Amino acid sequence: MRSKRKFGMKLALMLLSVAMVAFLGACSSNSSSGSGDEEKITLSYAFFAPDNTFPAVQMKKWAEELEKRTDGKVEVDMFFGGTLLEADNMFDGVANGTADIGLTATTYEPGRFPLLEISDLPNGYPSAEVASQVVADLLSEYPADALKDFKIVTTFATEPAYIQSTKSISNLKELSGTQLRIAGALTPVMKALGAAPVGMAQSEVPEALQTGVVKGNVSSREVLKDLKLAEYVKYVSDYPLTINTFVAVMNKDKWESLPDDVKKVIDELNREMTIFTGKYLDEHTQEAIKWSQETKGLEIVPLSEEETKLWSETIAPINENAVKNAEEKGLPGKEYHERLKELVEQYKK
Repeated sequence: MRSKRKFGMKLALMLLSVAMVAFLGACSSNSSSGSGDEEKITLSYAFFAPDNTFPAVQMKKWAEELEKRTDGKVEVDMFFGGTLLEADNMFDGVANGTADIGLTATTYEPGRFPLLEISDLPNGYPSAEVASQVVADLLSEYPADALKDFKIVTTFATEPAYIQSTKSISNLKELSGTQLRIAGALTPVMKALGAAPVGMAQSEVPEALQTGVVKGNVSSREVLKDLKLAEYVKYVSDYPLTINTFVAVMNKDKWESLPDDVKKVIDELNREMTIFTGKYLDEHTQEAIKWSQETKGLEIVPLSEEETKLWSETIAPINENAVKNAEEKGLPGKEYHERLKELVEQYKK
């Protein structure tokens, strides 16, 4: 009896020990999964402009959605204002891993995107939302060789640029010789129209206007409020010009290292952010124009039908040259341009 009692006690102790080990193991497992430290993924995202600009709004929205849809598994560290990478080294910086993701305008890399140079020119875009969807489709259907070693995170575009000036400009005679700040694809366009284009960063424009270095700025119109340009320019010529295409790219090795569930969310956000950013910019631009008119006395200057036709005829050869340039490089410039016109009509409806 005594031996049976001892055996029973040993068995009970053994079972208790096993139960304790299982309990402690479960606690340890729950603590690890609860902290999430081992599975947390941090992505660095670089942009060259300040965090109050519309592309930066897109970055913040993208990061918020990615973190929410992965239940906090991914977090995004954002670097605005060129604090990590500037516009002229964004692609190289992402390629070498300085940043996991970089956002830039393709016009800052002249000659690198011959087909996108066609779609950046005046092509009848009525809004940023339409332009964004058109360039996203084109980049998908006609992949850029310069982006083959990157993962495209999203694509979007500005609304067309407009002349914002210190004097009223309603015809080519009034435009002739006027010094206007421009960027990217605007150089040949503004030269053809007879202006005196001055290349400079958008951040330098307020001082340049204040000191008279330039008599106006040519860009999308949200800057009237965002950069307070309406304090210096009092007129906007109602003629749409070029757009700027923005592409966010991810380092290919970083992309391939991500879990499938995270990749799925990033792919879902690609097109969503194209549409979100276009709509946001259009709404924000209208707010900026209304604010400029009501508080700064901004005037919208219409062009006559004859003058509008003259401007369009003057610019037409630039589009033709861009198509020819792409064809000479072995790219489907004509096909691309025809598809572009189809997409503009499709998304305008």
